[in-house]
Amino acid sequence: MRIVKVEQIKETVKQAVRAANTQLPEDILDGLQKACAKETVPRARRLLEILLENAHLAQIENMPLCQDTGLVTIQIQLGQEVSLTGGDLYEAIDQGVREGYLEGYFRASMVKDPLERVNTGDNTPAVVHLEMTPGDQVVITVFPKGAGSENMGRTAMLKPADGWPGVRRFIIETVKIANANPCPPIIVGVGLGGNMEKACLLAKKALLRPINRSHADSRIADLEAQLLQDINQLGIGPQGLGGDTTALAVNMEVFPTHIASLPVAVSLNCHSTRRAVVTI
Repeated sequence: MRIVKVEQIKETVKQAVRAANTQLPEDILDGLQKACAKETVPRARRLLEILLENAHLAQIENMPLCQDTGLVTIQIQLGQEVSLTGGDLYEAIDQGVREGYLEGYFRASMVKDPLERVNTGDNTPAVVHLEMTPGDQVVITVFPKGAGSENMGRTAMLKPADGWPGVRRFIIETVKIANANPCPPIIVGVGLGGNMEKACLLAKKALLRPINRSHADSRIADLEAQLLQDINQLGIGPQGLGGDTTALAVNMEVFPTHIASLPVAVSLNCHSTRRAVVTI
């Protein structure tokens, strides 16, 4: 049994939220660069160049990639051979977020109550998903996500008879409705199967996969590629001002479901898809 102190998790989260908010992941940078090279619409190409310049300046100046530094989702993959000591895991995570946001001078966006709307002042609490895994490691994924893209997510309980055509129609409709709101070019996360809440979790999990890595199942990978082509033919383009590049990637995750159900969820993320992954 390996002992891990929650203080170490707190420090890891603190550093990871600062990195995630100021450093665009390599796969997203590469995706923007490739899109810029292929873009045929001059205005769209210029917008992509500006997004790349923004990412460069954020990193060298240690400034936020976006003024909306988001609601922080933390995924913890906790090895079954790890024993956590020294306090409460969730309190340690929130303390890491709190210190990271205060020290980074990042915007505090969380309110204590959805209706009364009083700001917590430190961007806590985080949303935490805990997954038990084999081994003796703790893998922490920090994922700040702004409201512009988060608000455009949708879920539906389709009929099994709707099949893939119904799923495809719902996904493309979601992107059309979102239009410029999620600050394209977007990443499209799709969750298919399970039940209502599982589909939503799958859609969010899909956004954590690097966009240069297709689904391991070639059948699903082919569907991802088809959807990306369909979405980019919509012409929404960077920042909704037209162009070839509406989405950089479509990532889909699937799960078994009930014989009478066909759940599908779509979670959209903006061009500034921020994540940091640390293994303890």
